Amino acid sequence: MGYRYCGARPTLTTQSHPPQIVKEQILAETELSHKHLTPELKLHLITPTCRLWTSPPPHSPFLDPFWAFYWPGGQAVSRFILDNAHLVKGKRVLDFGCGCGASGLAAKTSTAKHVTFNDIDKVALEAVLLNGYQNNIVVDSLLSSNLIGSPSGQYDVVLVGDMLYDTEFAHQVLCWLQNLHESGSLVIIGDPGRFALESHPLKKLLMCLGKYELTEATILENRGYTQAFVWTFR
Repeated sequence: MGYRYCGARPTLTTQSHPPQIVKEQILAETELSHKHLTPELKLHLITPTCRLWTSPPPHSPFLDPFWAFYWPGGQAVSRFILDNAHLVKGKRVLDFGCGCGASGLAAKTSTAKHVTFNDIDKVALEAVLLNGYQNNIVVDSLLSSNLIGSPSGQYDVVLVGDMLYDTEFAHQVLCWLQNLHESGSLVIIGDPGRFALESHPLKKLLMCLGKYELTEATILENRGYTQAFVWTFR
């Protein structure tokens, strides 16, 4: 990806700003893009035409704008849901670590009963609202809590797009997701082949539901990953 936070972080962050200011900053620093695996969804993203693509971190109003990029695993989950709407139709869905909210918006498009968008970054949740508005999709609920370890029961389907980027964190997430699966939730995971998943013992409990070729722009943004996969527990 072209945009990276390294070294000094900005002293002024959107986390301390009122929602309206945050929305204005998102609108100013992103562009609407459909150059991804789900062109049905227009998303506010940081692209090569945006100032922040090449700006140093101190010049950004955002602390860590992971939500402003459409990660390969998230694209794969969203595409899979749009192509397999029956899996979420009439269901209660959690978009865990939702980022820009694409997977949850795909579930809403596929007539899910209720979608909870969850991200610990409250700026991401403001981006979800903007993306929902742009696509004429009503956002049901937003949740900024850390849900790892929480019990199942409220969600029939859990969507996890590209959250397995760090070995230690991936272990926590996968163990939790296994518990949710055993409690009856359908867990759908998107990943481009990151080491944290490929090397994890729980990988052997997963089966592949789909494989997608990434767009040229996504490949350039993500250090050469060319495909993304969708997994679920056996």
